[in-house]
Amino acid sequence: MAAEGVWDLSVSTPIGRIEAVIELARQDGVLTGTAHGAGENVPLSDITLDGDRLTWNQAVTKPLRLNLAFAVTIDGDTLTGTSKAGRLPASKVTGRRRAVPAVGDHRA
Repeated sequence: MAAEGVWDLSVSTPIGRIEAVIELARQDGVLTGTAHGAGENVPLSDITLDGDRLTWNQAVTKPLRLNLAFAVTIDGDTLTGTSKAGRLPASKVTGRRRAVPAVGDHRA
């Protein structure tokens, strides 16, 4: 299952819903990524794609300083799974891959 692309994520946390965007790309055969949200951009680490299961880690400082571990399942252009921060309960994650404009499609 391909994971590359721009994904709009929604994470349901105990303090409310957090929206984020992750960008995944393959460079020299290695999956790399960046997360954008809450006014910060952070690199993804330990990205692993095993079949349709995608996992990664990221450190955030907003709204709290946390190390997050994501584990999601990709189904076409959607993903579902969890995000876990240390001993806190897991938070539900959902996401949708953004459509790539067709070549020659110049709509703004």
